[in-house]
Amino acid sequence: MNEGQNTSPSGQAGPGLWQACIDQLAQELPEQQFNTWIRPLVAQVADDLSRVTIFVANRFKLDWVRAQYSGRISGLLEKLYGQVIHVELALTPREAPNKTYVLSATPETGSAPEPAGLGDEAASGLFKTRLNSALTFDTLVEGTANRMARAAAMHVAGTPGQLYNPLFIYGGVGLGKTHLMHAVGNKLLAGSPEKKVLYIHAEQFVSDVVKAYQRKTFDEFKQRYHSLDLLLIDDVQFFANKDRTQEEFFNAFEALLAKKSHIVMTSDTYPKGLADIHERLVSRFDSGLTVAIEPPELEMRVAILINKSRSEGAEMPEEVAFFVAKNVRSNVRELEGALRKILAYSRFNQKEISIQLARDALRDLLSIQNRQISVENIQKTVADYYKIKVADMYSKKRPASIARPRQIAMYLAKELTQKSLPEIGELFGGRDHTTVLHAVRKMAAERLQNTELNQQLHVLEQTLKG
Repeated sequence: MNEGQNTSPSGQAGPGLWQACIDQLAQELPEQQFNTWIRPLVAQVADDLSRVTIFVANRFKLDWVRAQYSGRISGLLEKLYGQVIHVELALTPREAPNKTYVLSATPETGSAPEPAGLGDEAASGLFKTRLNSALTFDTLVEGTANRMARAAAMHVAGTPGQLYNPLFIYGGVGLGKTHLMHAVGNKLLAGSPEKKVLYIHAEQFVSDVVKAYQRKTFDEFKQRYHSLDLLLIDDVQFFANKDRTQEEFFNAFEALLAKKSHIVMTSDTYPKGLADIHERLVSRFDSGLTVAIEPPELEMRVAILINKSRSEGAEMPEEVAFFVAKNVRSNVRELEGALRKILAYSRFNQKEISIQLARDALRDLLSIQNRQISVENIQKTVADYYKIKVADMYSKKRPASIARPRQIAMYLAKELTQKSLPEIGELFGGRDHTTVLHAVRKMAAERLQNTELNQQLHVLEQTLKG
């Protein structure tokens, strides 16, 4: 199909339409969920763009994609095209279909193959680690935000089965938890290639339990999981309300610890913050070492931008990296997304990377931030969260139930807006800038020590950033 023909009202031709849909899903979904279920999809787009056929590798995955993602895919395609598009799911034919558009690997995740199921692996006779070789300790930028987690992960990779077992890493979306787990596996295998290492997302573990239950192959399932030397499992919060899965994971957990194998897990919250997970599992999660990964500080964000741009064959001037880092604060994934936009904009327009070019490339992102994150919005969001009145933010009342949320709001105002300390003080009832500075320093120090406060701040930050 000629890309100059049959364009949609939004200017997206067949391949572009599908790619735009995939790009949006990559932003919306957790990285490993995206890699497991969306990345392997192949789409065939009709010449008139009225129909998209999505090919899935097997029946189980087809049913899962239909149940979990087909509605969102249909909605995105219609939104991008501006008209109704009929979406079909089909099993991948033996020969590749004509006019297919396959999603290529994104820069931050490499070209890892689609994870094989238990049956696929047994048939091939090969043990697949599912590790991404590009995600190593060398390619992980170290900073205050991840220093403790990185040190613990390095120790596990060097002496597995001893201290910090299990290692439980928690933090918000896109902060590098998955990168750290792959780094552990890759480092262990580099020194001990005979070790059995498996990286898996919690959703894949759930699907393996379902398949073993349906096919009555639990002996094969247990042989696989209970024989590992290192199990790396991502996003264990997905086990919530899945009793059979939790039972099987508990059994695997006990078997691995008994043979001094190591377990590394990640989650979006600390163990005791997990909802709808059996208490005996939570106690096991909390029995080793629990470490947090924080949103990267300014200097770390600058280093990430400069390093990533070099790996893409481009040089980002330091002043541009600082400009971007000051405006993209939430997580590494959004930072990398901003970098890709800047590099693409630079190459397309054949212009040098500058602050003005970055401002133009990120126009939409910056306008959304400026529109949504205001001090007033922060005050309202924090007041709602802690169930106090917005007026209490400006009042002279000083009970702890009001003073603490007020300090949290001041801290977030400094972190998430470009306002100066005096400007923030003025918006909090004419308070002196030293009062704001005290609140900012107090909350910054406390979030490093207090896991409950840290989790509350994560929730508030994600809420404010939409």
